Amino acid sequence: MSQSDDEPLCLDSIFPEPGRPPSPDPTTAVYKRTPRDQPGFNAGTSWQTISIRLVGNHPLWGHYLWNASRSFASYLDAHPELYRDRCVLELGAGGGLPSIVTALNGARKVVVTDYPDAALVDNLSFNVKQNVPEDMMQAVDVKGYIWGQTVALLRESITRSDEASSTGFDLIIMSDLVFNHSQHDALLTTAESTLSNVSSDEHKATLLVFYTHHRPHLAHRDLEFFEKARQRGWICEEIVTEKYPPMFPEDSGEEEVRATVHGWALTRA
Repeated sequence: MSQSDDEPLCLDSIFPEPGRPPSPDPTTAVYKRTPRDQPGFNAGTSWQTISIRLVGNHPLWGHYLWNASRSFASYLDAHPELYRDRCVLELGAGGGLPSIVTALNGARKVVVTDYPDAALVDNLSFNVKQNVPEDMMQAVDVKGYIWGQTVALLRESITRSDEASSTGFDLIIMSDLVFNHSQHDALLTTAESTLSNVSSDEHKATLLVFYTHHRPHLAHRDLEFFEKARQRGWICEEIVTEKYPPMFPEDSGEEEVRATVHGWALTRA
């Protein structure tokens, strides 16, 4: 749940569930574009790879390029009509791969956010600078943001632009966040406060949520996110199921469950 402005904020209060062992030193992961990612793909005519630096020892899991992030990048590359010439917001971005894909494919404005911790935000900025050409950098803002808090800082990026709509974001991205069960309401509150209220038959402002049930015994808790969304007036539709090697082979629970990435599209009723 979101907290009032006068309550202290700390990582433990936002992510109170049990953690894993300390993470490794900083590493680099590479996302490689493939012909299936984009209709009309032609090697040599545009960007081919995205190099993502991952932070080291950090409790918010920014040291992994999650399977959901890779699946998200592939889906977004194949569906530029969702965001081209439009405004995009990513929450809990980690390394920022899905956001970078939208920037490279012509989004009008991309606001990339994660918890306002220097290591995370600085690393996001590094990845954007490493992968987005200089003449496109004005289209991308990197910000620290706590879910459920005031969204004025997020909206500021699109209201500053003469070309961008001030009604809100046309696409919101959440990758591997629903395992934060205590934050479901805060995430939905932010999405409701930032999603554009302008839709048409050709385009509907959309929240995309990709995730894996990393802890199969808590899958029902992950899915509570969508039950809460429906109760709050969202239309929820599963659009993607895709298999990857499990992120943590040593974990308990059915491997088939831990190997599957699910993608959902949410729109306002």
